[in-house]
Amino acid sequence: MAKRDYYEILGVAKTASDEEIKKAYRKLAIKYHPDKNPDDKTAEEKFKEAAEAYEVLSNNEKRQRYNQFGHAGVGGASGGGGYGGGGMNMDDIFSQFGDIFGGAFGFGGGGGNRGGGRRMNRGSNLRVKVKLNLKEIANGAEKKIKVNKYVGCKTCSGSGAKNGQYDTCKQCNGSGVVTRVQQTILGAMQTQTTCNVCSGEGRIVRDKCNTCHGDGIVREEEIITMNIPAGVAEGMQLSMQGKGNAAPRGGINGDLLIVIEEEDHADLKREGNHLIYSLNISFPDAAMGTSVEIPTIDAKAKIKIDPGTQSGKVLRLKGKGLPDINAYGRGDLLVEISVYTPTNLSSEEKKILEGFKKSKNFQPNPNKKEKGFFERMKDYFE
Repeated sequence: MAKRDYYEILGVAKTASDEEIKKAYRKLAIKYHPDKNPDDKTAEEKFKEAAEAYEVLSNNEKRQRYNQFGHAGVGGASGGGGYGGGGMNMDDIFSQFGDIFGGAFGFGGGGGNRGGGRRMNRGSNLRVKVKLNLKEIANGAEKKIKVNKYVGCKTCSGSGAKNGQYDTCKQCNGSGVVTRVQQTILGAMQTQTTCNVCSGEGRIVRDKCNTCHGDGIVREEEIITMNIPAGVAEGMQLSMQGKGNAAPRGGINGDLLIVIEEEDHADLKREGNHLIYSLNISFPDAAMGTSVEIPTIDAKAKIKIDPGTQSGKVLRLKGKGLPDINAYGRGDLLVEISVYTPTNLSSEEKKILEGFKKSKNFQPNPNKKEKGFFERMKDYFE
């Protein structure tokens, strides 16, 4: 099932400000909050859908990629298992956006106070570069890369505690926050701050793990398999959710950001989803016509050169370009023809050409103005 447009989900325009996006999400979060809709699967899915849209549109970098490439820009088009903002669970949502619809809405024990109000640690993102050739871009590719990153400690199962033992923080009584009440001229003012003793976790490791020294994470190399969708472009950034650095003491893993680098092709140049090939032919072939083989992404293709072909003519091989990343069809292969002019002529060749000068067929038409290369190509790209 195709994903819905994130702006449509939140009910805002593409030009919406950060504040408008936040307000729209806050409104939906209240409407579909699990505490207001117990055991309602439809409301829960809408709640997750809104959170996914907000997770992308509230981040300037992700929003820019989404505006340019659609869901594929944030990994939504890939079947590679965990790209982008999709697949968020309730723990992800409450840990990331709890401050937007938390206790201030008065939903009992829900929202930001789930899990006793403890803060959930989050691992940092990792960024890697992946080089692709044109064939891989055209067909999609599976890549395996070795990443040195933080992973959960196997000795303590990522808890940081020897034998998994914790003590409840006495400062915040396990809530992760410290509440203070001050009397003002307007009455009692209540404020909440993150507990400075347990850093908001609500618990303190009793005996630290000897392997990770209480952090719950260790540095290790991991081989990650990624499925790159067809049609990506230079500089595009995909993301694999949860494949970044592990979070201390069992939090939420960061994401792996994949930056695409495009290798130059020996013969073909890319222009959007179109490919351009410059073909040089001899004057006799241009005058009398011929058939020639040209390279495409996958193999060779034979094309016909009509008699009387002029230098600068562009032939179009429909559908021989690159696929659109949002599945809007495929580009074309444009063949730009140049008629080669020889530079070193023999005496016999010069005599033959001198004879051609007298023929009207070999005289240029002074009334015909040829377009320049960029002017001609513009017709194809508009």
